[in-house]
Amino acid sequence: MKKISRLHYLSNRVFFMGGVVLGILLLQSVFSLFLFFRGEAELWPFFLYMGLFVGGIFVFLFWIVRPYLRSEMLAGRFLDGYVLDGKQNLQMALLTPSSKEQWEAVERVLHSPQMMELNKRQAQYLALQNQINPHFLYNTLESIRGEALIAGLEGVADMTEALAKFFRYTITKVENLVSVEEELDNCETYFRIQKYRFGDRLELHVEYEAEEFEEIMSCRIPKLTLQPILENSIIHGTEPKVGTGNLKIQFERTESRLIIRISDDGVGMDEEALARLNRRLGRDGKSLDCHREPEKGGIALVNVNNRIHLIFGEEYGMHVYSMAGAGTDVEITLPTAVDEEEIRRRGIL
Repeated sequence: MKKISRLHYLSNRVFFMGGVVLGILLLQSVFSLFLFFRGEAELWPFFLYMGLFVGGIFVFLFWIVRPYLRSEMLAGRFLDGYVLDGKQNLQMALLTPSSKEQWEAVERVLHSPQMMELNKRQAQYLALQNQINPHFLYNTLESIRGEALIAGLEGVADMTEALAKFFRYTITKVENLVSVEEELDNCETYFRIQKYRFGDRLELHVEYEAEEFEEIMSCRIPKLTLQPILENSIIHGTEPKVGTGNLKIQFERTESRLIIRISDDGVGMDEEALARLNRRLGRDGKSLDCHREPEKGGIALVNVNNRIHLIFGEEYGMHVYSMAGAGTDVEITLPTAVDEEEIRRRGIL
């Protein structure tokens, strides 16, 4: 690939010329001061050139450098896969009216019905392709369940039925978003399977305001948001603990947000591990780098958090609170998206 000189780029030329102009003003001010001390000139040229130099720095920083860096950052986010909204588009430093028109044309293409339809068809094709193997899995599990019932092993039959239901939700349901009611039902199916392993050691509690039950249950959230965190709480919190473990899922709805807390009274984690995990859940965009070597532990939480960022934006996501020996709370913040019209307006589906 042919190497291109840095001065080939217009932005670098602007910075270079700006630096040259500021350098000339600084040299002129120093030279004027030198002439003043030699008695060959008055002092006012020094103040004039120095004033122009200081003013030039402010103009250069606030009218050129800051908008350019902001534009670079937004362009980088766009290349990383984020779709910029109208407010962010206004913050772009556009060089000419034609560049603004070009950027708007790109946005129109990305949000066009043809592009949406193409993405939908690709998703449908992949969904149909991925349904072939799951059918074999469901049929096999149903055969195992039938054999268990014939042999009088009702526990095995019940566990197999729950497992088939869990896989059907996980694999076959291809929507990006599901209702809280569907997601909670999947959590209860998963917990039902875990009860066969842990018995009375596990207890699950679901809490919400009774008068907001319908609104909360109809909110749309990313599929497989709750179950991976519940699984993480069981494996890393409750399983290492001696005695009964209590798991709690709490729902709280505000005017614009849905707050979900998944808590356990397990072994918790120390401050260093907690800080490290919350850094991985940070909202600086670095957690979206899928090519890095994954760290041990917290993979499920990072996965859920990344999907929330991709669908709703970085203002939403999760944060973890924990204390060694006392348990862990995972708080998830989501928008209160309910109806299909609102979801499409936000460009989620």
